[in-house]
Amino acid sequence: MRTRVAVAFTGPSGSGKTTLVEKVAKALIENRKVAIIKNDPKDKATFDVKGKDSHRFFQTGAEVVVTSPTRTTYFSHREKRLDEIVNMVNDFDILLVEGLKTLPLPRIAIFRNKIDESYFDCSEAIAIDHTIDLDDYAIPNNIDILDLNDLDAILTWIDTHAKAI
Repeated sequence: MRTRVAVAFTGPSGSGKTTLVEKVAKALIENRKVAIIKNDPKDKATFDVKGKDSHRFFQTGAEVVVTSPTRTTYFSHREKRLDEIVNMVNDFDILLVEGLKTLPLPRIAIFRNKIDESYFDCSEAIAIDHTIDLDDYAIPNNIDILDLNDLDAILTWIDTHAKAI
């Protein structure tokens, strides 16, 4: 059985989490199988177009799988635990998780303009850009500081810190 690893990304809305996860996934997909889980804590994501079959099926309350020659999409009305999602996806080398601060995974918090220190308790690293003045914050010594625009450094951190799952 091969080793699968995971790392998480967190941060306030608009900080660049999705952009960073996208860049990381594109870089890693060249030589690894990548899976991504995104949490939608405010339940605002739109998954399908109203009136289309999959939307109509989902509105019944059923679990829905839509499959085609190029993709398979699973719509669920039930929250899934990480182990359930891992078992569903199964075929990956690295899992990138956006959000889900309570999961015990190595985590990079992303910040622009200001740092929300409440993220320090659940993060092993922060990724910041030039808009942050580190002198304005008391960053704990156990938190690594990464340049949000240095993808190679972020990938190296992920390779070093990702947790086997």
